[in-house]
Amino acid sequence: MRRPKILVFAGSIRTASFNARLAGLAVKELALLNADVIRISLADYPLPLYHGDDDAEAGPPQNAVKLKRLFGIHHGIFIASPEYNASITPLLKNTLDWISRVREAPEPPLAAYRQRVFALGAASNGTHGGYRSLIALRHVLELGCGAMVLPDQIAVRDAATAFDDMDNLRDEANANRLRTVLGHLVDAAHQLA
Repeated sequence: MRRPKILVFAGSIRTASFNARLAGLAVKELALLNADVIRISLADYPLPLYHGDDDAEAGPPQNAVKLKRLFGIHHGIFIASPEYNASITPLLKNTLDWISRVREAPEPPLAAYRQRVFALGAASNGTHGGYRSLIALRHVLELGCGAMVLPDQIAVRDAATAFDDMDNLRDEANANRLRTVLGHLVDAAHQLA
């Protein structure tokens, strides 16, 4: 059986981002599950603010094409999503919007979101742990892009104290929840590998 290829990234490029830490931990856990894991930073793929006129005139920027192709070669994707104003970050929404605009023949529209599975996580200092961002992200991915998003997810609250010095989750229930989410992601990705 082929090892599933999993892409991991955070919807934040902020220094000391809690979600970057969650993404890093996800990479370690996925490697233990024998997945072929790649982690990227959206800082390496800067994109202008989506504007329909710019898209119509020049098409998607090269970084959107690169990200769409990265999505396309992976069976599963884990996104660690910060919460901004009870929703996802502008960075993450803009990235997902640009990727959705990339059309490469003979693929159908939104090909980057089809035939792969998504798993979601969030870490926030708030009492909801970024849960509201996960609702918004699920809405964008499932309803907007037609993606398959696993029902399991993790929302880590009080993120400033949730990680130890090795960037592991201090709370065993959270650690187990993350392992469960990622285990389901690997199982679902195996079906696509």
